[in-house]
Amino acid sequence: MRALAFAILTLIWGNTAMAANDDMTFANIDGGTLNLADWAGQPVLVVNTASQCGFTPQYSGLQELYDTYKDRGLVVLAVPSDDFNQELDDAEAVKDFCEITFGLDLPMTDITPVRGPDAHPFYRAVKDQTGFTPRWNFNKVLIGPDGKVVGTWGSTTRPTSRPIKRAIEGLLDQS
Repeated sequence: MRALAFAILTLIWGNTAMAANDDMTFANIDGGTLNLADWAGQPVLVVNTASQCGFTPQYSGLQELYDTYKDRGLVVLAVPSDDFNQELDDAEAVKDFCEITFGLDLPMTDITPVRGPDAHPFYRAVKDQTGFTPRWNFNKVLIGPDGKVVGTWGSTTRPTSRPIKRAIEGLLDQS
């Protein structure tokens, strides 16, 4: 099943397809990996985050979205990044901060580059497809159940904003 999901994602991503299954994975903040192929057929909101940013309170909204829609299939993936020099020193500190301060239990990656030459392959593929690159922390990328980018939003758009909720609800009705 996992191989089939990856094959489908590869077809969807077209020429920007990831060359290997590893490219569709993120290091999990809890250890191991998170594979986007495991969520094929579900909408996924991917958000680059940071613990020491003015937008950090958006973690509450991300958790609220996850709690509201996870039973209907939504995945909210937080991707801590230090690309803007506002992340804590290590993954354990990030995890502890998010759990204690925001009660986060949504999927979260290890600290990951999201822009520039070291950007994770997911973010490079999104840039190739849409031209979108995170300009700051808490930029949002919504991936539809078919693996295509449905929408992107900047830092100032709150996770629970009407445009994001409408887009998610439309995808959940299709799932």
